[in-house]
Amino acid sequence: MNKFSVLFVCTGNICRSPTADGILRHMVKAAGLENCVEVDSAGTHDYHVGEAPDRRAQSHAAKRGYDLCSLRAREVVEADFARFDLVLAMDEGHLALLRRRCPEPYRERVKLFLDFATRFHEREVPDPYYGGPQGFEHVLDLVEDGCRGLMAHIRGQLD
Repeated sequence: MNKFSVLFVCTGNICRSPTADGILRHMVKAAGLENCVEVDSAGTHDYHVGEAPDRRAQSHAAKRGYDLCSLRAREVVEADFARFDLVLAMDEGHLALLRRRCPEPYRERVKLFLDFATRFHEREVPDPYYGGPQGFEHVLDLVEDGCRGLMAHIRGQLD
């Protein structure tokens, strides 16, 4: 069977990208694809390297059945562009930064995550860090939608 790998990227890798990481891992496991789909997340900056996801992100995700507690923040490295089939940015700023850092042969792998969403029409996953609980819930809604569309894409790549 084919293999496929996805890297989610936000600024510090403590809110948006680990949320997407945890949700896609959950969906991959539920589909029985954990042996052929690799999921990871990273930040564009090294602000929180080694830290667990934000407590609020973990708490809101747990209420929906997603476990983020084993994830640890890391920074994107150049080798990630060759290693992952998709490098998915949470917003346009991350997308621009990743495209600048990405070696030419891998540029087509760098995309905006919400391009995979089907229910929501927003282009960016907003940063919930400085907001209240509703921000984390909205991120979960967007990420679940994006991950459902991404799962359909992954299944097509594995066939």
